[in-house]
Amino acid sequence: MSGPGEITIAHAQADVRRVHRGGSMGPLVSGAVWLVATALMTWASPPAAMWALFVGGALIFPISTLLLRARGGPASLPPGHPSSALAFESAMVAPAGTLLAIVVGIFGPDRFFPAATLMIGVHYLVFVSLYGLRLYLALALVLTAIGVLGLFAVPQLGFWAGWATGAALLAFVLPLDRASRPAREPAAVA
Repeated sequence: MSGPGEITIAHAQADVRRVHRGGSMGPLVSGAVWLVATALMTWASPPAAMWALFVGGALIFPISTLLLRARGGPASLPPGHPSSALAFESAMVAPAGTLLAIVVGIFGPDRFFPAATLMIGVHYLVFVSLYGLRLYLALALVLTAIGVLGLFAVPQLGFWAGWATGAALLAFVLPLDRASRPAREPAAVA
């Protein structure tokens, strides 16, 4: 129950979906970062890839915000919005998890991307509640599966986990963007 002037969870989620376009800019930027990092792992060096994912990951939110502004409309929740803290707290998981993946990658470079993918999959679970979109559960499960497979079941997946993660993130961009749009009312029958 909510009293006068209080915002419900459903309304807070609708605000987050509207302002952040379903969060679609995050996976767009993140997918690009993952593909660049994987290219570096494939054609340059593991340390370059690891730092590219760490630094690029830190830039996902600011670049996403710039893209939201370029699309017009608000690019951030209003001050004091009840979802702001959850958004910030969930965002802090990614850099810490990437640092752990770097440690794993130092001991086995082929384990870096699966470890980072597992972490990012878990990170996206919070978005189910933040955005109120089941699509994030699907994305989290896909990413978590890639990570678990690469770490335990198919360790030969190695660098391919980076390519698969980048592709999975990009595959969810349009569905998330569409999910952020308000449902259209059916046309009146004359």
